[in-house]
Amino acid sequence: MAGVELLGYAPLVVVTLLALPAALVPVSRRARLLVSRLALPIFGRYVVESTDRRARIERMRAAFVGDSYRVFASQTLFVAAVAGVAGSVYGVYLGAFVLRSLAVEAEVLRSALPGPLGFLAAIVRVPDLSLLQLFALLLVSSATVGAGLAVGAYWARWTYLDQRARARGIEIDATMPRTVAFVYALSRSGMPFQAVLRTLSQNRDVYGEAARELGVAVRDMEAFGTDVLTALHETAGRTPSQNLEEFTENLASVLSSGQSVSAFLHDQYERFQEEAEAQQRQYLELLSTFAEVYVTVLVAGPLFFITVLVVVGLVIQNTLSLVRIVSYAAVPLLTFGFVVYVDSMTEGLNVPRKGSDQPDAAAVLAGSDRTSTQQADGSAVEVTDGGSVGAVGPDAENWARLAVYDQIGAVQQTLSDPVGTLLRRPAYTLFLTGPIGLVLVALAVDSAVREAAVAAAAGSPSALPAIVRALDGPIVQAAILGFTGIAVAHEIDKRRLRAIEAEMPDFLDRMASINEAGVTVVGCLNRLSDAELGRLGDEIGRVWRDIQWGASVGESLGRLERRTGSPAVSRAVTLIRNAMAASGDISPVLHIAADEAQETRRLRRERRQEMLTYLVVIYVSFLVFLGIIVALTVSFIPAIEAASQSGGSATGQIQGVDAGVLGGLRTVNTDAYELLFFHTAAIQGVCSGIVAGQLGEGSVADGLKHASVLLALTYVVFIIL
Repeated sequence: MAGVELLGYAPLVVVTLLALPAALVPVSRRARLLVSRLALPIFGRYVVESTDRRARIERMRAAFVGDSYRVFASQTLFVAAVAGVAGSVYGVYLGAFVLRSLAVEAEVLRSALPGPLGFLAAIVRVPDLSLLQLFALLLVSSATVGAGLAVGAYWARWTYLDQRARARGIEIDATMPRTVAFVYALSRSGMPFQAVLRTLSQNRDVYGEAARELGVAVRDMEAFGTDVLTALHETAGRTPSQNLEEFTENLASVLSSGQSVSAFLHDQYERFQEEAEAQQRQYLELLSTFAEVYVTVLVAGPLFFITVLVVVGLVIQNTLSLVRIVSYAAVPLLTFGFVVYVDSMTEGLNVPRKGSDQPDAAAVLAGSDRTSTQQADGSAVEVTDGGSVGAVGPDAENWARLAVYDQIGAVQQTLSDPVGTLLRRPAYTLFLTGPIGLVLVALAVDSAVREAAVAAAAGSPSALPAIVRALDGPIVQAAILGFTGIAVAHEIDKRRLRAIEAEMPDFLDRMASINEAGVTVVGCLNRLSDAELGRLGDEIGRVWRDIQWGASVGESLGRLERRTGSPAVSRAVTLIRNAMAASGDISPVLHIAADEAQETRRLRRERRQEMLTYLVVIYVSFLVFLGIIVALTVSFIPAIEAASQSGGSATGQIQGVDAGVLGGLRTVNTDAYELLFFHTAAIQGVCSGIVAGQLGEGSVADGLKHASVLLALTYVVFIIL
């Protein structure tokens, strides 16, 4: 019978496996390619004739989707069809599950319900259904779920474009000030304007979405021969950012009228700096609203709800299960949703960072003597006529060896500099703290825990709380250890970056002053190599040593950029290297870079000072939460337990409390409430810490140190109790 019952789930497993590629389309390139190959022959001929094709193409261009309209629309219809078919099967199983769950005899329901609610047994009981009625009910369930999933998948795919376009608009607006500063600085250096745009496009990993958007205009000019005015007008019509649209339209007008581009860019640079200040004020107001919403809804709200449920559970009816749902599910899920929402509303406001500290193998090999038709692994590559050229000749084996070296190069560097690796990637500290945490948990497993585990495996419901009570302390200790390791590594690296970026304006101003006196860039670096510039001074000293050992200025500055991993350094280095290629007099460019770095640092400092208030508010709100939870654990629950025991053995008044209120209460599971309150406080501490870091310092990683502090405080308080 068990085999037959398991066989009944075969359609569910099969349809899930078949629908998996469609579900993985947003995250997997292979799944997207597979779905495209299946969708185009089926739906390709229908999507071309769509009435709203032009509007959807504009949405795709604003969202920067790499697929064509025919491919994306065919994928959407295919995903919706798969979702509908899978949903129909899921609907059958869902209907069967509901019927099976509610198929309880009326007498059993009546015995489980309180006396005054016994009449509900006849209402909620599922009546006996005929085969035709059962088929109709499952058909309705299947059609409802299937149609809902199909419509939802279709709507979600097109709505995703609007959300992505909105997110790109936010990111473009956030990167406009430094992008305009870069364009203005290079135009002051004497570089032709089209070369300025080309240079900006080549450094889009430094300057973000605004550079990426203008890079499309550069591609149109270079690949398709489009003139600069037409390319700028097309960018204005495509971009989801109103600021970039206005900037490109005005820039096209200036270029067509022959006015001074540098003067226009100077005015735009000052305007965007003012808008950056206004944007920061709006951003801080938005964060303050988020902080108030979090304290009200996700700290005070659960606390009030838990308190009410505890009082109701102790006086009227057991509500321990509802409290567990709120503590273990509602609070973490709502906090996760809040964090995601805040991140989506504030995305792009942080400075973009390069995805890797090291150049990839393709970039390294591109600068070597390898032929353009040969890959690093020596395999065949495609050529423009659609054919392929194989890697032949005496150097094929050497290229294969070089490819292997490139693959293991990252591992070698990680092992050669373990401390630096931990600071660059704080999550790697789990390789150290994780085993220690596992040892702590293993040491807590004694004979009593093993016996309880055996009893729980045998089906004893009372054994599981004993296991949880014995292991939750070591698990919390391991969590504190893991959070602390990541937080310490992240904080050390962040402080290093702050120390470097704090000296960047002074360094750029000094370098500009020395260059104005007629000293070359190499001479400027020589004079500044022993200047008092803190952490940045040490890095400039290394740059000068690289130059002394024969490296060019561009190479040594590129190594500085990779070593520091700082966005401010990346922008300054990119600007200096490109200004050097245009002119030897780079002092105006350096002054602009210094002003931009100083303004960025000032705005960041103001934000940190403003958000310190809300960081304190979140800490205070959690302390209030913890205090009330402790009061419930220490005073309220024991008092109710004592009163209930007295009420069970005597009648009349019990120390001023009417025993009639507590007459129906005989026992209070104090241990269960204490364990639940400890878990609730620990979960709320982690959630509050993560939100505090995100609101106060800008990222979830910054919240881990607050989470470790609040979690450790909770653990110490309950240990003392």
